[in-house]
Amino acid sequence: MVDFVGAGTGAVDLITVRGMKLIKEADVIIYAGSLVNKELLDYARKDCLIYDSSRLNLEEITDIILEAEKNGKKTVRLHTGDPSIYGAVREQMDELDKHNIKYKTCPGVSACFGAAAALNIEYTLPDISQSLIITRMEGRTKVPPKESIESFAAHNCSMAIYLSAGMLKELGERLIAGGYKKDTPCALIYKATWPEEESYICNIDTLYETAQKHNITKTAIVLVGAAIAHMDYSKSCLYDKDFSTEYRRGNKG
Repeated sequence: MVDFVGAGTGAVDLITVRGMKLIKEADVIIYAGSLVNKELLDYARKDCLIYDSSRLNLEEITDIILEAEKNGKKTVRLHTGDPSIYGAVREQMDELDKHNIKYKTCPGVSACFGAAAALNIEYTLPDISQSLIITRMEGRTKVPPKESIESFAAHNCSMAIYLSAGMLKELGERLIAGGYKKDTPCALIYKATWPEEESYICNIDTLYETAQKHNITKTAIVLVGAAIAHMDYSKSCLYDKDFSTEYRRGNKG
């Protein structure tokens, strides 16, 4: 059995209880060494075999899992954040399917949620935004034309932009070209929830300058949208004294 486990955003205590339990039970751990907090490996048994996947290709990862399966061992594939977001897990699962190896997934806290928590942000403020777009700039991994930064920016909702810290000048230009105003609030969060976390609030037109000033070129997420400033929003109906719910009767019935 292989368990794909989300390691969370970085802080050791932000892995799920289930994820921690799976690490403790694992005979073999293959972890994303370039991004996963290595302190999470302290949960592993002393006799656990541990491999850094940043030095491995897909075939080599698959071979390690096949060897573990042959010997009846439990494998944990430890990914940063949540495996479903830029985790490249599907291609690994397809390889396991070829060999009839069973697997399951344990979710984790993704960077956009760790970053929001660090800044006490609510992405979905009434009358400001009720949607969160998770996307990235195009790099070696292509982005479908219909998912361009400009097309998403046209919605003016909350955005979390991954894997783009080295392209912030172009990102800012494209966000504005797509429809955001230059003074739209944004946030740059370096290594959200890690001990060395840095976070900066700025506007789209000062995003690149902010990154340059603080020497941030990687391992950062960009948040964009008026919700970051948490101003001029409407209160929800959820706690309105006049609003009735299944559990509470409002003053106006």
